[in-house]
Amino acid sequence: METIKLDLEHYRKLLKEYLLTKNETALYQAEQFSKLSMQHNISPEEIVNVHIKALQELYPDLPEQVNDSLNFLLEAMISYGLAYQEFQSLREKQSELKSEISVAAKMQETLLSTVKPTIKGLEIGAISVAANQMSGDYYHFVTDEDDTLGIAIADVIGKGIPAALAMSMIKYSMDSFPENQRQPSAILENLNRVVERNVDPAMFVTMFYGLYDPSTEVFSYASAGHEPGFYYHADTQTFEEIDAKGLVLGATDNAVYQQFDKKINKNDRIILLTDGVTECRVGDRFIDRDEFLEVIQTYIHLPPQEAVEQVYKYFERLQEFQFRDDFTLIIIQKMV
Repeated sequence: METIKLDLEHYRKLLKEYLLTKNETALYQAEQFSKLSMQHNISPEEIVNVHIKALQELYPDLPEQVNDSLNFLLEAMISYGLAYQEFQSLREKQSELKSEISVAAKMQETLLSTVKPTIKGLEIGAISVAANQMSGDYYHFVTDEDDTLGIAIADVIGKGIPAALAMSMIKYSMDSFPENQRQPSAILENLNRVVERNVDPAMFVTMFYGLYDPSTEVFSYASAGHEPGFYYHADTQTFEEIDAKGLVLGATDNAVYQQFDKKINKNDRIILLTDGVTECRVGDRFIDRDEFLEVIQTYIHLPPQEAVEQVYKYFERLQEFQFRDDFTLIIIQKMV
């Protein structure tokens, strides 16, 4: 395909051969012509124009209505070509964006990675699955030489790359706090100031922070507007809501968070989660609190890691393997 003139001559011969013989070979060659035209970035309207010219050369006395209809087709193809070019441009931009999000998701995974610690007397299960490439959920474990365990679980109101950046900032802020400021109320108050100063006012962060001291067997906790957790009493096989009131992080610069303490008994469990767990849907309705606890009750006898995985699989099947929100669940069991 050196010039459009040569294309026209070739196309005219193919068209004439097909019209006279209905030969399938001519159809095949027309397909090859189209592929070659695409490789040379020939637009659809140019091909239609070649067809019109070839037809007019073969049949110069075409009825006026046929010529008008061909011109109509040409105008339609011009509009189609412009729309197709725009579509291709959008596809290229979308592909670039997907690539950037993939890189950002891997960076998020690296920046927000946390190691599930081994704490004497405790067994920990944790699972966090993003509904999309970028997660708005976050959990983090902090330990010290005395086996004191700090647990943060958070949810950004807002998703995507901005949420991931906000979570990264929160994690590194937490890691920078001195050990004498590890109490849950102090952690949340410090983080609140960080979020209020550095995060877009339209983006809020909910967080629950707990601290388990093995020397006293006391679990201290505070919440910044986060989804309530649950305490499981092994002796009575009942659940108690772990609810602590508090403003979401970033709402105001002087928020104060109340801290609560709870003694943890042998075989009891602490259940922490994000709203992606309790707001699972069945059809058009959300599951209620009692339904969620029934599912937890079904698997609570299992080791914590196995329990969180089974609960996730249950809700994954319930939602036909398509979560609408990020899913994060932590179960901590006191063994001795």
